[in-house]
Amino acid sequence: MIISIMAGGPESLWPDLERYREMTDLWVGVDRGVWALLNNGIKPKCGFGDFDSVSKEEYKVIAQRLQQVNLYSSEKDETDLEIAFKWALDQKPREIHILGATGGRMDHFLGNIQLLQKESILPNHADMDIYIVDRQNIFIVKTAGSYEVTALEDKKYISFLPVTSEVTGITLKGFKYPLSDRCLELGSTLCISNELISDSGNVSFKEGILMMIRSRD
Repeated sequence: MIISIMAGGPESLWPDLERYREMTDLWVGVDRGVWALLNNGIKPKCGFGDFDSVSKEEYKVIAQRLQQVNLYSSEKDETDLEIAFKWALDQKPREIHILGATGGRMDHFLGNIQLLQKESILPNHADMDIYIVDRQNIFIVKTAGSYEVTALEDKKYISFLPVTSEVTGITLKGFKYPLSDRCLELGSTLCISNELISDSGNVSFKEGILMMIRSRD
């Protein structure tokens, strides 16, 4: 199963919704993201949030259209997106794609990125791919292992950033700038803006947590 979550970020940064419409088995809306999905002809299975970013009239439509609306107080210990993300994890899908989570307020954006970095989540879901996607970037975080990286026509740049204090034994094969058994420390820009030299390559590392960012100009 593939779950796509739409948050309330600006439409100008959304990826191509048609692609996600075709691949998604279950849609989830977060706050204004519910309204955004309905306006694009997508009916989410459920919605989460305090819904402070929609009008009363819009919320009435949301409550009528959705079978399940999870309404929360605006004063809580988790963001609306984190609540929806945890619910999605509990469904045990093969993939989770988070859209509408970039742009706008920087504090929300950084908080959304850090959802992928929680060490309490990653080891328990190592077999699940979790992405944050916008028009220009794809973010994914991986635990130690070996992974094939396939070329994407519209996002040729590939960067790797350590999430933990260091990522050891990182090796890049099939890349313009290869590496062999290097240690990547937090704050290093060594692996920024690399590229594949063929249709696929491989990244492997021994210890730590690594974020891969695929981008276009």
